[in-house]
Amino acid sequence: MPAYLALILAVAAETIGTTALQASQQFSKLVPSIIVVLAYGVAFYLLALSLRVIPVGVAYALWSGLGILFIAVIGFVVFDQRLDWPAILGMGMIVAGIAVMQLFSQTVTH
Repeated sequence: MPAYLALILAVAAETIGTTALQASQQFSKLVPSIIVVLAYGVAFYLLALSLRVIPVGVAYALWSGLGILFIAVIGFVVFDQRLDWPAILGMGMIVAGIAVMQLFSQTVTH
């Protein structure tokens, strides 16, 4: 499996796990709690696969940045959680940082 595909799937699994974590109501609901454990297991396995090729700092930056963005969107759409402008600006800065790394860093594998 290509490293960046593994990383994207890891982020997707982590996002599913985090969404289920919110839905589990602090592990008081069984099905979402099981989804949390399974999704995080898959996420970490796929992250480990991506680390065969992608440097850990770059992988973690992409993992955390994309995870933040996806969870913010899910929080808005599914849980009706609103963000203020400073939060949106901060997330935009994270995306800009990821873009700079991907476009200009010699550390990032392409």
